[in-house]
Amino acid sequence: MSRNRTEGKSARPDAMPLRTTLAATALALGASVPSLAPAADVMKGGQLYSVHCAACHGRNGISVVPNAPSFGRGERMMQPDMALLASVRSGRNAMPGFLGMLSDREILDVIAYLRTLR
Repeated sequence: MSRNRTEGKSARPDAMPLRTTLAATALALGASVPSLAPAADVMKGGQLYSVHCAACHGRNGISVVPNAPSFGRGERMMQPDMALLASVRSGRNAMPGFLGMLSDREILDVIAYLRTLR
């Protein structure tokens, strides 16, 4: 019985390079993950939020200052963590930047807490 030369292979001739590229990308991303800091601390984020953010953004994430996002309503929360981190570092509109006041890890803890408000 003769075997088909393409048996066990994809019908698309370009599928194998695509799979190889995807696998290499996944490995590259996976290889960089251990170098990241541990998962965010939601409890610490809540404490930091109370001290640095609640006066304007509200204790429960409902803004008390005009034009400040209401995180409890999900405003701005569709953005990735790194975009939010950049906004908190540099400041936005009336909000001062927290670069030098809070570490990136602390800001990410606050962002993790914000994601629990909704």
